[in-house]
Amino acid sequence: MLNRRQFSSLPALLVGALAGCGGSNGESAGQAGALGTRTMGAMGVNAADGAGARSTWKSVKIGGGGYVPGLVFHPTTPDLLYARTDIGGAYRWNPKKSSWVAITDQMGPNEGFYHGGESIALDPNDDSLLYLSTGMYNSADGQGRLYISSDRGKTWDHVELPFSVGSNNEGRAIGERMMVDPNQPKILYYGSRTAGLWRSGDRGRTWSQVTSFSSTWMTQEQIAASNGSAKGVEFVVYDTSTRATGKATKTIYVGVAPDYASAAGLAFNLYKSTNGGKSWTGIQTPVSGFHIPHMVRADDGMFYVAFTQGPGPGANGPARFYRFDGTTWTLLRSFDPDQWTSFGFGGVSVHGSGATTRIALGVTNTWGNWQGQPVVQLSDDAGATWREIAAMKPHAPDGGFSGWVDDVEIDPFDRDHILHVSGGGVWETRDASSADPSWVFLVEGIEETANVSMITPPAGSPYLLLNSSMDVGMLVHTSLDQAPTLGPRGNLSFGSGQCADMAWSTPSYIAAVGATTWGSTVAGVYSTDSGVTWAAFETNHPDALSNQSGESNIAVTQPDHAVWAPANSVPYHSTDNGKTWTPTNLSSLSWVGVNRSYRLAADRQNPAKVYAYDSGGAWWTNTTGKFYYSTDGGHSFTQSTSPALDSLRCNNYQTTGLVVNPYVEGDVWIADGNSLYHSVDSGVTWTKLTSMQSVWGDNEPWKYPVLFGATVVALGKPAPGASYSAAVYMVGTVSGVWGVYRSDDAGETWTRINDDQHQYGGIGTMAADHDVEGRVYISGGGRGVLYRG
Repeated sequence: MLNRRQFSSLPALLVGALAGCGGSNGESAGQAGALGTRTMGAMGVNAADGAGARSTWKSVKIGGGGYVPGLVFHPTTPDLLYARTDIGGAYRWNPKKSSWVAITDQMGPNEGFYHGGESIALDPNDDSLLYLSTGMYNSADGQGRLYISSDRGKTWDHVELPFSVGSNNEGRAIGERMMVDPNQPKILYYGSRTAGLWRSGDRGRTWSQVTSFSSTWMTQEQIAASNGSAKGVEFVVYDTSTRATGKATKTIYVGVAPDYASAAGLAFNLYKSTNGGKSWTGIQTPVSGFHIPHMVRADDGMFYVAFTQGPGPGANGPARFYRFDGTTWTLLRSFDPDQWTSFGFGGVSVHGSGATTRIALGVTNTWGNWQGQPVVQLSDDAGATWREIAAMKPHAPDGGFSGWVDDVEIDPFDRDHILHVSGGGVWETRDASSADPSWVFLVEGIEETANVSMITPPAGSPYLLLNSSMDVGMLVHTSLDQAPTLGPRGNLSFGSGQCADMAWSTPSYIAAVGATTWGSTVAGVYSTDSGVTWAAFETNHPDALSNQSGESNIAVTQPDHAVWAPANSVPYHSTDNGKTWTPTNLSSLSWVGVNRSYRLAADRQNPAKVYAYDSGGAWWTNTTGKFYYSTDGGHSFTQSTSPALDSLRCNNYQTTGLVVNPYVEGDVWIADGNSLYHSVDSGVTWTKLTSMQSVWGDNEPWKYPVLFGATVVALGKPAPGASYSAAVYMVGTVSGVWGVYRSDDAGETWTRINDDQHQYGGIGTMAADHDVEGRVYISGGGRGVLYRG
């Protein structure tokens, strides 16, 4: 997702929790102990959870939506399959229910940076043991983590890794980088992006650099020169011909990306050890300077190796595919760029041995759906002949199955069961031997989207939720358990949705803004029929095309009337569906190392009132947040001088929120990251609530806290007999416990409504329902939209 989804370098909470208008949003091998014991922590249930905390949370159905870089079958247990995503955690396949089960939802708000998997490793001798390496972006410092589960991902411990990990960097489908020695499972090897090859001799608890291979650590400058995404040591493959001997496997292969080869002075892209990693010998490959995304071993000991120029996702060519017997290379398939195409090779999987070896080969960077398109190439004669088995199939909801075919897996127990990944999820066939295999989109249970903002309409509306998400666009949900079909489409679609709002008195009128798609200049659209049909604003806000980050937002006061605030810009208003845009009197909010924007909200009882909140930028700007109100439909604004706002914390856009009570005029709430503020006179005067408090830990109080006190607030249908006109929901920290909280008395008392098993790597956006009392929607870190009630 921007890499495909590129998040700012911010506190861990923010990484998986972007928000928008509707919410907040060297040792030698064997020296395992040389680095010392690493910190381990266990995920569990907090005893302080409220009485309703264990109510079920469910996903709002989208269906896939995100990139699944890797699939891993257990080699000795049927139907045991895992999927790792780049930002949305990991999943285990449930064959009885034919759906995926999220296994990392326990990750808390300070684990958002680790809510993506770079590599999964399984122990062939123990099907309950699971290793998941995490950390979204590589760096010259060690900030990766290894999560270890002994019960297939139900519970986890973790250790801090001495090297960095990049689950959302380029080349994230390459691998697998981490492998368990099948003959001596206490030994693991890891091909790191920036620091060479690493070994653990105690089941992943401690790690040492294999300096017999290389002791080089890439510098930040070298990483930057590799487009910010070092590829490093790309995979580890064991020659398992000596399996079950009870001794460590002697023959090991590792692939080396061009960037690390250059940094470390390595002359080859493939290396081999025949003494369990004590020494390494370079292997002359038929092509050099290419990436080797996958190398797999057939039952007869033959290796099948893909070479491609680009690292992926959707690696470009030229590309070559070879069989390697340990000495001789035999070319089986190749692609060379022409003026129209530059196909690469991605996923590779094999089944069987000898002359009847089945090979599935993924062809990447092939877009669309056209006759003769290569997507998954299949050979049943060890690569002598090939046929296409996946092209010209129905498209996935994200636009197709092609393009990012960076991993392909043949079920080790069923050669006709083949899966491949795409930019939107997983595809599966169970009849690969047929002349025309059928494929299904295997994403039931996977909801991997990065929500930027969400908002709910008034009771009785024909839709339930407006959802703006990165890489997906803007969706109109009319059902929670069926994939949405409404939203801007075709030449009106967005590459990423930023914000949407409706006219409260006439919710059939919806306006939405987003980042443009390729070749498009449409940044704002509107609908007059509840999202069935759409039209582009006749003109864009003058800064919309040059400021397309997720901080952009829009507020609708009545049909045809809107105020639009792109990031780093002056908000403009329009009264004619975008034919003309007029600047407000609010000043421009400049970029300060992160993007800024005003949060906008229209009063639902009085369309003449509009509210704007400037959160200050970021902690290092050392400024105070500001609140503004308008009484002329958002044309001009006045700053509130209420003394309570003197303590407004300066925080990033993503850790703050603004919402209005739709049932009462002038009833406004702010979350400034640390506290909630409440006004009942249209923002003129304010009261600061003190129930929530940030937890600072060892962090300096002038920076950012370990746990934020209040990052997002939402208002929904009130409980019967409640003392306040709306149910108030907050994401924050009360009595030292972070979670999702509800108050029915305007914030005097709070009850936590989630538990520690449902934290989703942090929560960035939230909206509350106005039809169903108790229903609240949240966005998890790369986990799409979830709801309770």
